Amino acid sequence: MITVEEARALLFNLVGPLPTEEVPLAQSAGRVLSQDVAATRDQPPFAASSMDGYAVNSDEVELHAMFKVVGESAAGRRYEGTAGPGQAVRIFTGAPVPEGADFVVIQEDTTRRGDLLTITDTPGSKNNIRPAGVDFTAGTSIASPRLIRAEDIALMAAMNIPRVPVSRKPVIALISTGDELVMPGEQPGQDQIIASNTFGLQALLEGLGASVRMLPIARDTVSSLETAFGLAQGVDLVVTIGGASVGDYDLVSDVSQGLGMERSFYKIRMRPGKPLMAGRIGDTAMVGLPGNPVSAMVCGYLFLAPMVRRMLGLDHVLPPFRTTRLCAPLPKNGPREHYMRAVLTDAGIEACSDQDSSLLSVLAQANALLVRAPNDPAREIGETVQYLPI
Repeated sequence: MITVEEARALLFNLVGPLPTEEVPLAQSAGRVLSQDVAATRDQPPFAASSMDGYAVNSDEVELHAMFKVVGESAAGRRYEGTAGPGQAVRIFTGAPVPEGADFVVIQEDTTRRGDLLTITDTPGSKNNIRPAGVDFTAGTSIASPRLIRAEDIALMAAMNIPRVPVSRKPVIALISTGDELVMPGEQPGQDQIIASNTFGLQALLEGLGASVRMLPIARDTVSSLETAFGLAQGVDLVVTIGGASVGDYDLVSDVSQGLGMERSFYKIRMRPGKPLMAGRIGDTAMVGLPGNPVSAMVCGYLFLAPMVRRMLGLDHVLPPFRTTRLCAPLPKNGPREHYMRAVLTDAGIEACSDQDSSLLSVLAQANALLVRAPNDPAREIGETVQYLPI
């Protein structure tokens, strides 16, 4: 058996950053920017008023000063003339400041009668003008890689970038295996259960930016598994769930090797999730997850999620461990690294009482994995422990 760290290193050798594709700006949310993009214009492209008021020459701004209003500048429709001595131009927020003016007196500080404007309150020192290019200038870049947020889309729109270079979405095939499984909504037989792992993993992986193909359940026969692998051709990663252990009906290893899989490793010194297998079939990476629901999901957090981030070209594929205070004592850990379902609160963290790897109800209550090193000694309330949020 190998360690979690060793397994991750081997898994990262199976995948790499995927090619770039361009998508319309409106479709880029949640994608990964794969190349730097640069503004094609200044923002604002002209000196603009930040307030409603009157544009004048700053040398003439003082209490009781009077001006003749000679025109108007609105957003999208500038004043084409020049504001000369003793003249003011009515201006609105976002409008271009006319030539000859370098100060906007806010309308609350003025009184106007016809074309005669009087400053009736002492103006502040702020000129209420946004200089050209104060937000960004032509050539200002957004660095890649980065997960594109709504704020990034607004910025790229202002930069006049209509199409965005993004990493191609990893295509992942999920294959649940086992005669005991039926799909949600079907009527299970007396000895059958509902397939759940596939749906949880699909949600996890799609939330990270992958495109997931959920293939039909593969039965415990060589032909059924071979058919499932055939349906997965052309994907970037095949993930099987169940059938990777050593029982008489655990056929994934034999079938995948019969299809030419070069195995990287089998079994990890961790719990839950020890019987994990990985390798490559041709150009396609393959990961065989254990069938226990919690084991499969924990392996999804620890191994599949970082693989997806790596394929997307992100810099930080492994979220760092965090630390907090322990709210309930823990017994001594065994020889395997343990990822315990736990509940994190403002007060600290507490491991769930039952860590059986089949209990999805416990996983649904948890919001963190409490991480324990092999042979970690017993821990008392108040000690500092490590965790990963989920």
